[in-house]
Amino acid sequence: MAKVLLHYRLKPGVTPADYEDWVRTTDYPTMRGIARVSHFANHRVRGLLMGEGDPAMDYVELFDIPDLEGFTREDMPGSVIQGIMGDFMGRVDDPVFIVLDEVV
Repeated sequence: MAKVLLHYRLKPGVTPADYEDWVRTTDYPTMRGIARVSHFANHRVRGLLMGEGDPAMDYVELFDIPDLEGFTREDMPGSVIQGIMGDFMGRVDDPVFIVLDEVV
């Protein structure tokens, strides 16, 4: 099972309220409907637990993907993900996609 962590800021002019409405009405149903995505959640970053200043991101997404190879080979280039990615990229700046493996 791979986990994918994604973090980013909203583009100037994109309000958190509008973005979160899009997440609830479009992003969640689309990404949660992909068979190779066993879990997907979007998290608003509200602050730092320790230290001063602002976090380097506005939102963090976490995906559980049991078949990362199939997801990247078949799902990512497909019309469903390409369509949602176009919407997503119009709303966010500097997305960073990180693949994680749990240390056991």
